[in-house]
Amino acid sequence: MPSIRFRLNGVETAVDADPDRPLLELLRGPLQMTGPHFGCGADACGACNVMVGDRAVASCDTPLWAVADKDVTTIEGLGTAQQPHPLQTAFIAEQALQCGYCIPGILISAAALLKKNPDPSDGDVRTALDRNLCRCGSHNRIVKAVLRAAAEMKTR
Repeated sequence: MPSIRFRLNGVETAVDADPDRPLLELLRGPLQMTGPHFGCGADACGACNVMVGDRAVASCDTPLWAVADKDVTTIEGLGTAQQPHPLQTAFIAEQALQCGYCIPGILISAAALLKKNPDPSDGDVRTALDRNLCRCGSHNRIVKAVLRAAAEMKTR
């Protein structure tokens, strides 16, 4: 097996695995990142989203070879309990967290949006999160939380 190297949450990482193996399998398996969740397995729900560079991608549909020499960020790398990302504090403040299954992927999609567009409109947020499915019905609170985080990040 070839060794694939990438940076996982800022840490140099190398895995010996089939390069065509889905990134999600390695993240949840040997790399022990439990934030990205298996949802549909077909890049249609966003539960497994991670950031590769500054783009949110479905790790269930991303082969390992596609992240070679790149930065991969999971929810575990977004913030810490001691220093949460502004999105994480905004989601708590807006009560946008429900069951939690989809939230890691939504937070990653939102973080990717804010990297590209630090001053999004309501429509920008809705478009960026369109591929993230949430069955708990907290969509409006999620959008408010992303806009709150964007405002907070502008004052820093």
